[in-house]
Amino acid sequence: MRKAVIGIVLGLAGAAQADEVVIAALGDSLTQGYGLPAEQGFVPQLQAWLDAQGVEARLINAGVSGDTTAGGLSRVGWTLTPEVDAMIVTLGGNDLLRGLDPAQARSNISGILQAAKTADVEVLLVGMDAPGNYGPDYKAQFDAIYPELADEFGSLFLDSFFAGFAQDDGVIPEPAALRPYFQADGIHPNAEGVARIVERMGPEVLALITQSTSD
Repeated sequence: MRKAVIGIVLGLAGAAQADEVVIAALGDSLTQGYGLPAEQGFVPQLQAWLDAQGVEARLINAGVSGDTTAGGLSRVGWTLTPEVDAMIVTLGGNDLLRGLDPAQARSNISGILQAAKTADVEVLLVGMDAPGNYGPDYKAQFDAIYPELADEFGSLFLDSFFAGFAQDDGVIPEPAALRPYFQADGIHPNAEGVARIVERMGPEVLALITQSTSD
């Protein structure tokens, strides 16, 4: 029903507008574009990539630097405005930096996915890999959050925000080998790094768009 109402409203605005898919990118500083000129951040580069494919899509930057999964859950309600057709969710990096409980992160992301489901919004869930310094149990619990919740909610899934750095065998090199693609802090990608991330994630976003328009 929600999609039908939106379709009628957009139809009144003209055929070109009716074809546009609005995607909210809910995340933290990686999504927000920390440390980069506005046009070089993740969302603008992904928008440019989609434009180059001839796709009628508009991205909304809902990234907030420093946000945890709890922060994302607290603002997902007002992120999911009636115009939003799909959502990219990239959260968990700050939970890892603070060593927060994986069970709480799971609950928060589950709440975000439930809110999207209630709003009839398709989701691409992007995973985060926990470092090994918290121990194998913590890593196993945290890493399992994303594929398991994607399966539970029927969301599209990309295993890592940094999947664009993976080698032919699918393994992402150690941080030292990726230094040319990161800013001085070693956490946030530079413009070239973002370009590689977008190149890998772009096809997943195309699949998200297809799924959101096939309902």
